[in-house]
Amino acid sequence: MDRLTTKYFGELEYNESVVFHFPAGIPGFEDQDRFLFVDQARNRPLVFMQSIKTPDLCFIAVPVFVVDPEYRLEVCPEDLAAIDLPLDHAPHIGQDVLCLGLVNVSKYAGPTVNLAAPIVVNLEARKGLQAIRPTGDYSYEHPLLPNEEMAPCS
Repeated sequence: MDRLTTKYFGELEYNESVVFHFPAGIPGFEDQDRFLFVDQARNRPLVFMQSIKTPDLCFIAVPVFVVDPEYRLEVCPEDLAAIDLPLDHAPHIGQDVLCLGLVNVSKYAGPTVNLAAPIVVNLEARKGLQAIRPTGDYSYEHPLLPNEEMAPCS
């Protein structure tokens, strides 16, 4: 077992077989190519993308269907090839791929989710990337919660 001491989760033990590889990294973090996905029951549906290379770096993500149950995944052929998916059919979320939206938290607005450039992971090959959508159907700042669910902190 390998060990990783992280900023947010303390020490994590993991096996290489649970590591997700991002050959091109993530835009803005191109050198970050290996992640553990940390799923904690108390924080569901949030998923934490913990960098192995940089223990202080952890992205917060959420499955796209949590935010938009009708979400339609579009991935260009180059991205499909990069994560070893067949080009002859669209991947199915949950069956072929894990599809997550990165969460953005700001002190000036409620949390938002990037649905325009989801994290797409080939579940079999354990390879992923951030797929920039070819169309403008989704927002980079989709509200995580409907306005009626948000309340000011007191």
